[in-house]
Amino acid sequence: MKRAEKSKIKIIMEKVAKIKIFLGADHAGYDLKNKIYKYLQNHGLAVVDLSPDFIKGDDYPKPAFKVAHAVRQNTGSRGILICGSGVGVAIAANRIKGIRAVEACDEYTAKMSRKDEDSNVLCLRARFFPEAKIRKIIHAWLSAKFSNKVRHKRRIKELDA
Repeated sequence: MKRAEKSKIKIIMEKVAKIKIFLGADHAGYDLKNKIYKYLQNHGLAVVDLSPDFIKGDDYPKPAFKVAHAVRQNTGSRGILICGSGVGVAIAANRIKGIRAVEACDEYTAKMSRKDEDSNVLCLRARFFPEAKIRKIIHAWLSAKFSNKVRHKRRIKELDA
């Protein structure tokens, strides 16, 4: 990693250090979740692992619901969920009122989901996806702020109706 990139990452992490991040994964995302946990902790973030035990063949809704409920109950917190494709945990998390989960495969989607939809749960795929890209997606998502534009607030209110 280049020096300029490391410096940029440090600045991003310092800005979000006060945000509590809840992590969860099914069996397919377990190893990646542990790597993300260590990575975020090493950057000084408050991280809570809600699926600390590997359970072979477990179902993705359980960790998704745990993280979604934790985010809903802890104002200003965020969640990161991982499963094989990222899609299952996103669908499950979005069943919980007040949760706006996004399955992001690139930095643009992660960033815009925060700016326009104020997403509060990031869902990632564990299979066939480079870790370096995952870190960039996490940085884009954590560093982006909600725009607070009236049209976006209105749309979020419609989702929560």
